[in-house]
Amino acid sequence: MKFNLTDSKNKTFALPVNPAEINVESTTDDKTITVVKLGEISLIGPEKVKTIELTSTIPVKTTGVHYLSTSKPYKNGQTYIDKINKMYKAKKPIRLVGTTTKISFKGTISDFKYGMTGGNADEYTFTLKLTEYKTHKAKKVKSSKKKKTAKKGKSRSAPPKKVGRGSKVVVNGQLHRSSTGSGVGATERNATRKLTLVATGAKYPYHVATLSGGARGWVSKSAVKAV
Repeated sequence: MKFNLTDSKNKTFALPVNPAEINVESTTDDKTITVVKLGEISLIGPEKVKTIELTSTIPVKTTGVHYLSTSKPYKNGQTYIDKINKMYKAKKPIRLVGTTTKISFKGTISDFKYGMTGGNADEYTFTLKLTEYKTHKAKKVKSSKKKKTAKKGKSRSAPPKKVGRGSKVVVNGQLHRSSTGSGVGATERNATRKLTLVATGAKYPYHVATLSGGARGWVSKSAVKAV
């Protein structure tokens, strides 16, 4: 059995010594809630990313070492340390494969620790942890709603100007002495006048006068147009 590491450029090397221990961890994002009359219950959540951790040793010099797992090791243990460090710093997914096993794990190096223990200067001890890498890509979604464009049609005429007390108006209609229509007077034709009084709801609601202020009389609403 051998344990091979393959980098993002598809270059592979075998660890010189098989790990003394290897663990694959799978967990789910479970949550607990409290339900009336039931108490605390567990809600099964989605699967979290897996992790794999292995611990092993690397001889400082591989020449003459009888417990190696590969027949073609690098001469110096530092070469293995440098290669793993390079993978770690690249921050790209790698693959760990255990031959004769079903272990084939794609992930990024999330933890790499190495050193020497027990006063033994002939080999490094190290711990390597990989976190599962899942391919993901942001997808740009176009809106299905089309912008509505107003159809060109006939242009609408401007709304009529509002008239009120003090407005300058053109009068075409018969004058009356009162807003009720009593006392029929002369008829105005295209006469420019000034609206001086408004009797809301009356039959002849507008009282007009000359521009100089001379009273003329009351006229109907239809007889008045704003200038």
